[in-house]
Order: sequence, then C-alpha cells, then structure tokens
Amino acid sequence: MSDNQNQTQNQEPSKLSGQFHSVKGSAVEAIGDATSASSWSQSGKEEHSRGEGEYKAAQAKGYVEGMTDRVGGYKDSVFGAVSGDRDQQLAGNARNEKGQAQKELNEPQ
Repeated sequence: MSDNQNQTQNQEPSKLSGQFHSVKGSAVEAIGDATSASSWSQSGKEEHSRGEGEYKAAQAKGYVEGMTDRVGGYKDSVFGAVSGDRDQQLAGNARNEKGQAQKELNEPQ
C-alpha cells in the first residue's frame, strides 16, 4: 500500500478531501474514456467512488457530532434552569444551537 493511501486511511474523513478525490477521479476517468485508456478509466472510477465515500463518511460524522452537541446542550440547559445556574443554562442553549446548525449542515440530501 502506498504512503498516500495509508495516510488517508489514518485520517478522519473530510468533506473537502472527499470532494477533491471525487472530482479528480471523474477527470481521470474522462481522460481515460477519451483516450481509450481503460486503466485510467478504472482508476478514475475507483478514486471517484472513494471520494464519494469519504464525503459521506465526513457528513455522517458531522451529523452525529451535531446531534451529540444538541443533546448535551439541552441537558446542560435544563440542569442550569433547574439549579438556577444561569451561566450553565446559557452555555447549554448555545451548545444546543451550535449542534442544531452542525446537524442541519450535514443532513443527507
């Protein structure tokens, strides 16, 4: 396995990297199709597929992180309200809103 593939497997999934590899794979596939180079076409298809998979994995990770922040924020907000700790309540509300935004940003279309 090449160093680049090994390095990619050890990193967290990234939307940006996934989009890059998806587009690059499509370009390589198009060049392969235009030049009748089946190895390029196949390589491009594989890279495109890996890129799409990485994008979706990063999207799922972001969605779960958003849900986790929403639940934790809600818990902190309620606990702060019940205990009379206004700072904790406000921090919980902010975390809940941050989680909602992250969840919406990463919802599958």
